[in-house]
Amino acid sequence: MPDASVACGRAFAPSHVTGLVVPRTEARDPRARGSVGAGLVLSTGVIATATWRPGSRRSVALSSDRPASLEISEVVARRLLGARPGRLSVALTHPLPIGQGFGASAAGALATGLAVADALGLPPRKAVEVAHLADLFGGGGLGGVAAILGGGLEVRLRPGLPPHGRIVRRPRSDRLLVGTVGRPLRTGTVLRDPGHQRSFDAGETLLTRLGRRPTWDRFWDASEAFTDEVDLAVPRLRDVLRGLRRRGSRAAQAMFGGSFFATLPSPAAARSVARWLRRSGATVWPVAVGSQGAHALGPPSPP
Repeated sequence: MPDASVACGRAFAPSHVTGLVVPRTEARDPRARGSVGAGLVLSTGVIATATWRPGSRRSVALSSDRPASLEISEVVARRLLGARPGRLSVALTHPLPIGQGFGASAAGALATGLAVADALGLPPRKAVEVAHLADLFGGGGLGGVAAILGGGLEVRLRPGLPPHGRIVRRPRSDRLLVGTVGRPLRTGTVLRDPGHQRSFDAGETLLTRLGRRPTWDRFWDASEAFTDEVDLAVPRLRDVLRGLRRRGSRAAQAMFGGSFFATLPSPAAARSVARWLRRSGATVWPVAVGSQGAHALGPPSPP
């Protein structure tokens, strides 16, 4: 028989790609810090399973199906556990590569937070705040947690968590291709590099235009322009982006990674584009824009 004292929780947090981003970290309240910008919430994402076993000693253990640092997610788990004695374990599954601009740190932090909160009987709002702060101060990203609280095309017009932040969403269900070409980039390093301030200034102008009328086509116009302006792509990634655009796709760098996201030009051309990408040395995943933000899944089913 299962141990009645053991509590479990599961949660899902979607992956995400950012088309343009401008850091905003001036607010005194860290819940109002983050970034403005725009991106797409994906249908796939991180699933976290948390198991809490009361005991005399306090311990926290995290594991993942991919080799990666889980420091930010571990901070979330420890802060939510507090001083409770016992063993908390969290298992994470990541469908997309970590550190490549697919929002893994924010998704891992938020999925961990919601799963642990579910297991411990804590309010989801607490998990969201802890995940946001851990991602913000842990160098994972700026605003990723707020972006994945809902689905679709998201445009962050004011930084931070609600009610501090303001996000406009447009539902979409389009099929996309995401892929990796180069090595991961350290998001925190890029965001905090004053050398990129000119690019971020250009992002402000692009976001102002997009914010007036946040349509699908305007999002792609802004994302492609920001990719070309920020100019962080390695030569191979630039070649892939140019090739995708020549073949009728809208394509941009996933900020910030050695990676891209792109539309499918047409059903007939999709297979040929995928084959061309693989010949170009890219690793590709078909995904869709998702309709749901992060949410608890309830305790796992017994074996």
